[in-house]
Amino acid sequence: MSSSRSLNLKKISWLSSRIVSGCRRPVAIGGDRDIVSNTLVGTRGFASVKRVSRASSSPHADLLSYVRASLDKLEGPSHHWLNRDFETKQLFKDKGTYLVLVGDLLNGDPSGFFEKLKLLQQRSPGVCFMGIHFSDQARITDDRAAVAELIVKEYLTFPVLLSQKDFPKSSGEEVRYFVFRDFKNPLIYQDKDLDIASVAKALDSLSQDTEKSKSVKLFTNTWSKQADAIKEPHFSSFLQDLFFYFPGCISADEVGDCLFLSDSNHHRIIISNSNGEILDSIGCFPGFEDGEFESAKMLRPAATLYDEEEDCLYIVDSENHAIRRANIKTRVLETVYPKVIKKSVGLWSWVMEKMGFEKDEETTVDADAKSEESDAPSLMFPWHILKRDDDSLVVINKSFSKLWIINLASGEIEEVVEGFQGIMEVYRELITEKLSVLKHLPSTWLQQQTKAITSCKEQPSAALLSSFSEFGDHIVMTDTAGQRVLKLNRESGACSSIQFSNIGILGFPYWLSTPLERVFNLASGVQEAHISHIHQLRLLPGKISIRLSIEIPQCTELVEPLQESCIWRQARGSITEVSNAGSAVEPSEKVGVSQQWYDELDNLAKEIVNPELAEEKEEEQEEDVSQVESEDDGRIHIDCSVNTSPGTSELIVYAALYLRLAKNEETEGASQEKLARRIADVLKPARNMTTMDEELFVKVLLKSKREVRDIVFLKPVHVRIRFDTMDHPKADNSRDIILTDSSAQVDVSL
Repeated sequence: MSSSRSLNLKKISWLSSRIVSGCRRPVAIGGDRDIVSNTLVGTRGFASVKRVSRASSSPHADLLSYVRASLDKLEGPSHHWLNRDFETKQLFKDKGTYLVLVGDLLNGDPSGFFEKLKLLQQRSPGVCFMGIHFSDQARITDDRAAVAELIVKEYLTFPVLLSQKDFPKSSGEEVRYFVFRDFKNPLIYQDKDLDIASVAKALDSLSQDTEKSKSVKLFTNTWSKQADAIKEPHFSSFLQDLFFYFPGCISADEVGDCLFLSDSNHHRIIISNSNGEILDSIGCFPGFEDGEFESAKMLRPAATLYDEEEDCLYIVDSENHAIRRANIKTRVLETVYPKVIKKSVGLWSWVMEKMGFEKDEETTVDADAKSEESDAPSLMFPWHILKRDDDSLVVINKSFSKLWIINLASGEIEEVVEGFQGIMEVYRELITEKLSVLKHLPSTWLQQQTKAITSCKEQPSAALLSSFSEFGDHIVMTDTAGQRVLKLNRESGACSSIQFSNIGILGFPYWLSTPLERVFNLASGVQEAHISHIHQLRLLPGKISIRLSIEIPQCTELVEPLQESCIWRQARGSITEVSNAGSAVEPSEKVGVSQQWYDELDNLAKEIVNPELAEEKEEEQEEDVSQVESEDDGRIHIDCSVNTSPGTSELIVYAALYLRLAKNEETEGASQEKLARRIADVLKPARNMTTMDEELFVKVLLKSKREVRDIVFLKPVHVRIRFDTMDHPKADNSRDIILTDSSAQVDVSL
C-alpha cells in the first residue's frame, strides 16, 4: 500500500485545462490553483480562426424546442435516445448550460470532433453535453446500430439523440457545436477550423458560477468528484457483461511467451500466454491511480509496448492523457507522463484521501517541470505507442493528426508533429515497417476492422497500428467488432480465435461491486444491483453451514469451474464470522482454548523441524479452500459458514459466472439471430436501466459475423440470505447456554 500513489483527479482536470488554455508547464496543485487563464488563447492542433454566429432564426429555435420536448421521453414518434440512463434525472434540466454536437455523426472525422467535445466535457463537468444525429425512417434502424457501435468505439459518456425530424439549417453533413443556456439564443460553432478556446470561454460565461466551470477548483479531492467525473457509457446491462469490451490493442513478448491485451472499455490489461492462459491483469477500476496491479486504476488503456531490457510494459492511458509503466517483476504501475509527486504516503493519508479529506497541498507537480512559459504541448487522447532507438517514446493519437515524442529520462515532451502528412514525412519508415505485417492478414478481416476502428481518413490501415503483433510464426490481432482475439498462421493462413482460460485470476469484476469510497461520496446513493434471490432463515444461534445450489440458465454452460476469486461475501448484523465451509479442519472432539494453544505450539515445532511437510500441508489446505463444487446436473455449489448471535443479520454473496451457449442439439440447428436473442435474454436484468434494448444488442452482436456459441459472457449472481436468529437455548441448570450447529441449502435459479 505504501508503494501506491494516488493521482488525484485534479490532475486530469489540470491536464484538460492545460490543453485548453495552453499553459507551458504544470504548476503546483494546491498552493497555486488558478490554472485556467482568464484569457484563453488558441491551442496547437486547433486553428485560431473561429467561425461562430449568434442564432436567432426560427429553424434553430425549433431545434432547441424539439430537444427540450424530448428530454422526458426515451422514445417518441421522431426521436430515440441512446446511451442514456433514464433514472438519472439531474442529467437533463430546463435550466442550465448545454453543449450539443449537431449533425451527421457517422461521417467525417468522428474521433476529431468527439475528442474536442470530450476534452470540454472533462474541463466543464457542470455543463450538460449531448449529441444529435439526424436520420430518416429508411435508415433509422441501421443508424441506431451504427451509433451504438460509435459510442463503444469512441467511449462516449454523454447521451445521443437520434432524430428523424428535418431541420434544414441545422441538419446536414457538417457538424456544428450549439452552446446555449436555458434553451435560448444558441451560439453556433462550425467544426471546421474550430477555436476550442473560444468555446471554453463561452461555456464559462454562460455557466451560472464561472469559477465552478473552471474544473480545477471543482476537484477538491480524489473521490468526491470522481463519482461524477469518471463516467462510462450506459450500455453496462449488455455489452459490459461480455468477456471483452472493446479489446482495442495488443502487444507481445515472444521471449517470455506473453501477450498483453488492452481490454480497453473494461479499463484493464490482461496478460496471457500464447495459448490463452491468463497469467495476470493490471487495473481494478476506472480512474487514475498508481500502485500494485490489483489496486492501480486506468481509464481506457490503449496501446502497450513491452521493454525486454527493463522487463516493463509501457501503457497508453488514453482518457487520462497519460503514459503509464508497469513493472512486470514487482507488479507495480507508475506514471511516466505527466510527472507527479505525492508528498504524503502514510496509511492514514491513504484513508483520508479515499474518504475525500485529502489536503490540496499534499499533491504537487514536480518542481522541475514548472515554468512561466505558456505554450507547452500536452498529450490529448493518445492511442498508439512506438519506441525509437534513442530511448524515447513515439505517441500518436487515434486519428493520426498529432504525434508526441516523450523523453523517458526527463518524462517530458520533446517534440510535437501535427497532421498526417507531417507525421508520415518524419516517421514513415517506423510506421510502415510495423504496418507491413498487414499484408499477411485476410482482406475481409482488414476491411471489417478498418471500418470498426479507423479514424484516419488519409490511410485507414494506419488505425490498426496497435491492433496486431507478431508472435513467432503467428500474428495475433484484436477483433473489436467480434470482441475477441484472433491468431493467424502466416504459413498456412489458418485463422482461429484464442480460447482464454484461467479466467478466475481476473477476480471479481469492478462493475458488480461498490467500493466504500464511492458509497461515501455519492450523495444520490448507489444504484442497487439486480438481486438474483432473497432467502429468509429462522434458526438457533451458533454455527450455520450454508450451501448455495445455483442452477445456471438453460442452454448455457460454464466456460470453466467457478473459482473462489470470483466470489465475494459480506456479512451484516449479528453475524460474527464469515468463512468458506471446510476452510478450517474441525477437531474430532471438543477441546478447550488452552489445549488448542498447546496443539498449535506442537504443530509449529513440527513445521520448524520439517518445513517441506508444512508447505505441502498448506498447499493441500489452499486447494480445499478455493474449490467450488459442481455436479453433473449443471448446478454450482458455493459453500460458506457463519457464526451468528441472537438478532437479525444478513449474508450477501456475489459471484461472477462466465458462461457460453451450450453446443448441443437444441443450439446446433438454431439460427445465429435466435442464439443472439438467447444471450440477450440471459444477460437482460429484471430492470433494464439503459437505452440498450434487446433488439439493438442483437443487431450489434450479429454485425460481428462470428459464431455466437463461442461468445463468452458474464452472468452475475447476487444472493441475500436474511437471518432471524432466536435466543440461545438454556441448559438444564438454567445457567449455561447450548451452542448449536445448523445447516441450510438455498436453491437459486438464474
